[in-house]
Amino acid sequence: MGAQAKPIGCYHASVQELIVIDDLLSAMVGIEGRYISIGRVRGKADEVTFQVDASMDLALQELAKRVFPLCESYLLIEQFVESRSQFKKGLVNHAFASALRALLLDHQAMVAQLEHQLRLKSLSLQGLWFYCQKRMGPMKAMSSVIQIASTDDCVGVAVLNLLQSQAKAMAGDHVVRSLLEKMTHCASSAYLEILERWVYEGVIDDPYGEFFIAENSSLQKESLSQDYDAKYWKHRYSLKNSIPSFLKDVAGTILTTGKYLNVMRECGHNVQVRVSENSKLQNFGSNHHYLECIKTAYDFASGELLNLVREKYDLMGKLRSIKHYLLLDQGDFLVHFMDIAREELTKKAEEVSVEKLQSLLDLALRSTAAAADPCHEDLTCCVERSTLRKRLSMLKDLQISDGVEHDHLEEPASITGLEAFSLSYKVQWPLSLVISRKALTKYQLIFRFLFHCKHVSRQLCGAWQVHQGVRAAKIKGTAVSRSSLLCRSMLKFMNSLLHYLTFEVLEPNWHVMNTRLQSAKSIDEVIQYHDLFLQKCLRECMLLLPELLKKMEKLKLICLQYAAATQWLISSSIEITKPPSGRSSKALKFTENAGVTDAVRKFEEEFNTELQSLGPILSNRSQAEPYLTHLAQWILGVGNEQ
Repeated sequence: MGAQAKPIGCYHASVQELIVIDDLLSAMVGIEGRYISIGRVRGKADEVTFQVDASMDLALQELAKRVFPLCESYLLIEQFVESRSQFKKGLVNHAFASALRALLLDHQAMVAQLEHQLRLKSLSLQGLWFYCQKRMGPMKAMSSVIQIASTDDCVGVAVLNLLQSQAKAMAGDHVVRSLLEKMTHCASSAYLEILERWVYEGVIDDPYGEFFIAENSSLQKESLSQDYDAKYWKHRYSLKNSIPSFLKDVAGTILTTGKYLNVMRECGHNVQVRVSENSKLQNFGSNHHYLECIKTAYDFASGELLNLVREKYDLMGKLRSIKHYLLLDQGDFLVHFMDIAREELTKKAEEVSVEKLQSLLDLALRSTAAAADPCHEDLTCCVERSTLRKRLSMLKDLQISDGVEHDHLEEPASITGLEAFSLSYKVQWPLSLVISRKALTKYQLIFRFLFHCKHVSRQLCGAWQVHQGVRAAKIKGTAVSRSSLLCRSMLKFMNSLLHYLTFEVLEPNWHVMNTRLQSAKSIDEVIQYHDLFLQKCLRECMLLLPELLKKMEKLKLICLQYAAATQWLISSSIEITKPPSGRSSKALKFTENAGVTDAVRKFEEEFNTELQSLGPILSNRSQAEPYLTHLAQWILGVGNEQ
């Protein structure tokens, strides 16, 4: 209370009323009067109370106290506006404070009109209460909101969610609800500008970290072609936990839209969604116009990026090229390469010269039909330092299942270039989104398995040719005859395996993927279908089935050992006799050699044992994995011939 000459109770009731009205008008704009004072609640600096002179007429006191909540609401709102007008509190709070300032100015205008009526002596305390009642509910509701916002120190999304939830809670009070919706609209204006730049340009312009999409600038697009576990696509831009409630249903679409636009910007392809006044993100009212705008922006960004990847960067051409070389779709270059690189590939892996292999590969590519492929220059050589099974065990995300534990595999002391050789492929952005290092690694795993199978098959073909070279001689009933039958069985096994891998697994799955990619609506669908293709191929090629893979590797090893011993087996069984006089050709005579007979029998037993143990495993597995059915029938057919 100010320093007055005497208490208000000394005046007549009619004079007291005029004094109280004047003091109340001051209190309504946060100024103490002569007989109405402003106090603070102990322990709560942000809460205020108004008190009247105790000597005031009781009837006037009661009327004055009715107006106090309005005065308290004004002061609380004014304090909040001052504290939230700083930019460090964020753009949403700043916009909210600006809307509240307009509310306070409107309130001050009402007080000025009442003061004018007081000077004209046409305002009573009862009349003042009448005018204040209309303001009481909205101001009280706003003060309740800002108290929560102050207590929880709300910023950004939290402010928007608070305003919207309070507006829904006031569904029965049209005036208060309208005010809260207006405040929500004003507070969200700055937020919607950030959103507009993201969905229309792919740019995050968020100086105070209020947007619900986070950017991790440490993740670079180059990692996609270098790092198997690259997290660029999923984590360069990601959703935060705090999402505006009105955007929760379309948050994923918003994230994806900006990501697509951002990819095109990274390509130097500066595409921007066409924005008109009608496509500006408006208030999220009952018409949900903003949803239509976001959907339109997503459709545009998705279609534009897909066309860019398909047309300008020729995604399907690159995938077909990879299929030709890494899935051995066109084998003529490989045959030539294996012939000219034989000497280098038979060395130990650590002794192989990658540069020499690369030059030989380039020669093979230029000398065959592959020279017509404009993408063949992207093909490169590499030599791994571990076996195929070891490499598979190192990739924990492949969902390797069932059977043998890779940790207990017996690794050879060293491997040759034939077992370690692989091809790689140079892939540039943005194709690295689809053909990433992870995808290329999966292609390489399939290639290594196919390449080694081809090598085993070639070695067996060489052994078969050696047998054919002596077929004119009488070999029936000899160890060579038995060896010839074994060689034929091994060849049939390898040919069945290669036929299964190429015509039962790779070709059908490629056809399915190709069809899906033609109808894909977004780059995410393209990535999904491509990853699904690789995962299915890995599994159906038995690379994710350790028990079967181990059996196949064992059988291939026996075939290679047999092929390497073929020349010795034949030469040790041959005796060259001089021709009778008058004849020019020498005669071949086969002699029984115990060592040769034992060696052939040993190879035969090892091969048959492994083949017979493989048959039941394939039969059992084919019940859960139907794609193995044909291979099981072929393997059993080979086994039955023995």
